[in-house]
Amino acid sequence: MKRIAAAAILLLLATGAARADADNCRRSREYLLGSLSGDLKLPPQSYNDLFKICMAASNMTNVKDAYILKDGGIAVVPKQDTIPATASTLSQFCDAYPSATLRFLTRKEMLAIKSVVEIVQLSSTSATPCKKIKGLT
Repeated sequence: MKRIAAAAILLLLATGAARADADNCRRSREYLLGSLSGDLKLPPQSYNDLFKICMAASNMTNVKDAYILKDGGIAVVPKQDTIPATASTLSQFCDAYPSATLRFLTRKEMLAIKSVVEIVQLSSTSATPCKKIKGLT
């Protein structure tokens, strides 16, 4: 009986963690479509499409958090900030979304950032687009 209760608690905690990751995708989309609707760089439907990519990114093994950026990129906070872990995440992301751009947020950036609003405003131009990585450009 104790094992079933322990398993139920672990499942509940895992579900809560998944919701937290998805929450940042949702919050960034809501901010973009609600607060910036007149100042968007992409059509509103594009941000709904990016939401799906953000949700998938938030479920990747090495991703702690994911956000939609105003310029159409996806920003992620990695769980492990190592070259092999980053390369693996980037490879997995670009295989699934060859037209997208993934921007990794550094620890230093996360210390300076106070809200989702600040993350959404970040540029993904410093990140190499998946098209270029995969040789599609």
